[in-house]
Amino acid sequence: MNIASRIANGDLPENSKIYGRSVMASEYGVSPETIRKSMKLLSDMEIVTIKQNSGTIVLSKEKAKIYIDRFGSENNPRFIKKRLSELIKKQEEVNHQIIKLANSITQDDCNYLESTPFENYQTEIIDGSPLIGCTLAELNFWQETRATVIAIRRAAHIILSPGPYMVLKKDDVIIYVGDISSVSAVNAFITGTIDS
Repeated sequence: MNIASRIANGDLPENSKIYGRSVMASEYGVSPETIRKSMKLLSDMEIVTIKQNSGTIVLSKEKAKIYIDRFGSENNPRFIKKRLSELIKKQEEVNHQIIKLANSITQDDCNYLESTPFENYQTEIIDGSPLIGCTLAELNFWQETRATVIAIRRAAHIILSPGPYMVLKKDDVIIYVGDISSVSAVNAFITGTIDS
């Protein structure tokens, strides 16, 4: 099939001689018998002619194109395996880039939190907290605690500047800025012991 493609592409021009079986067998990594059968097929399709003592001669570029269109290399198992291998390699490269970018984002988030000019504090939402399932807007978080939420750590992710409709979950870590009195207010608010 590769030989037909080379003829169709003009790499092997009409009236040119094709290398002998042994050379082609070595080039394509197949047996000389496989090359013989391939040449016989191309000869039957009038793409090449096999002359005794002269070797194989290219006959028709046009018929090679017709052959490729009809029996495209996409149906060739060797082509499919090669293409599959190439796609797997590309997928691995893309996955590597995704992981690299994800790590970069996480690092940037951590750097942001470390470089903020305000003192920031962290408090975890414990099991049974009345905040679970509520949004920051519903809770009037700032009004109740005088603390400004700048991020929420959820498992391995950091959600920067969560909006007012961010729903809080158990084990979320609220990262906020405020004065020292805000720390006790937030702790009391999370446990449901703050005075309203």
